[in-house]
Amino acid sequence: MIPTKKIEELINRHLILEKDLSSGQIDKKKFAEKSKEYSDLNEIIDDAKKYFSFEKDKIELEKILEDQSSDSELKKMAENELNDIKLSHENIEKKLKLFLLPKDEADKKNAIIEIRAGTGGLEASLFAGDLFKMYEKVSHKKKWTLELISISKSDAGGLKEVIASIKGTNIYSTLKYESGVHRVQRVPDTETQGRVHTSAATVAVLPEAEEVDLKINESDLRIDVFRAGGPGGQSVNTTDSAVRITHLPSGISVSQQDEKSQHKNKAKGMKILRARLYELERTRIDQERSKDRKSKIGTGDRSERIRTYNFPQGRVTDHRINLTLHRLEEFLEGEAFDEMIESLTLSAQEESLNSLNN
Repeated sequence: MIPTKKIEELINRHLILEKDLSSGQIDKKKFAEKSKEYSDLNEIIDDAKKYFSFEKDKIELEKILEDQSSDSELKKMAENELNDIKLSHENIEKKLKLFLLPKDEADKKNAIIEIRAGTGGLEASLFAGDLFKMYEKVSHKKKWTLELISISKSDAGGLKEVIASIKGTNIYSTLKYESGVHRVQRVPDTETQGRVHTSAATVAVLPEAEEVDLKINESDLRIDVFRAGGPGGQSVNTTDSAVRITHLPSGISVSQQDEKSQHKNKAKGMKILRARLYELERTRIDQERSKDRKSKIGTGDRSERIRTYNFPQGRVTDHRINLTLHRLEEFLEGEAFDEMIESLTLSAQEESLNSLNN
């Protein structure tokens, strides 16, 4: 049950915002902030009022049912209405609890996705390439913009590592549960005995941080420049265009050499560094908040095995919620991706609601 005081606060806040916004005496910055808050509250204000009046309506209907002088038809109507408002009350309560859950400020941000081949040699690099193609297809279907930041290809035509930024609406909230170890089970093209091999790739999804989210002091950075190298150590550039940026306090280092311009490489490197430092700070704060609670559906542990793609059986299984979809090809084409994400999001919300009730 949600405390009555919480519901009163929502209703009163909605009234205050309504009054402020219609006054015409708010500066532009505050007007935008309050308009957003008012818009969010508008989605649940009717439910908040219904929840608030539930006890009163329930008592009145119970009085009719207990009244010996009430005729049977009136009692039947009251009984049906009571059942209806009880059911509606349960649904409204869940909706309000979800609204009252602490918001993740990063959910509406764009994201940086990093995919690295793990155990399994060349087969792992091929799988890393398959995963990247899947995220490209998902981005295309959702009309997101995917921009390649850096890429390192393997001899087999797969990917050793790829980093990309994805821009659009609510990117991080959609992709954040992709972080972790993705495992593939299939017969490689090079396998002559028909044996199934197991390989893995690591995915990291980071909210893209703006300069306002995180201040990086220039004095904390060491920037080294060097010549970009191609496959087999050959030089691909005759100028010192490659950049390595090291954040001295954390020890985090980022190298960029994909662009011919040193300036562009530095800009891309800073984008990755800012995202990694922002995620590091978010993880620290999150750990302090939830020292006593380990979430089943994590978004940060890159060593956690989260999903298996089994080609012989045509299935993809998410181990965090024990969900198996026997539509592997569709999933890799981005067709069944939303079904998995919606199930993960719902499960994470249920987990948060349970912790709210405890």
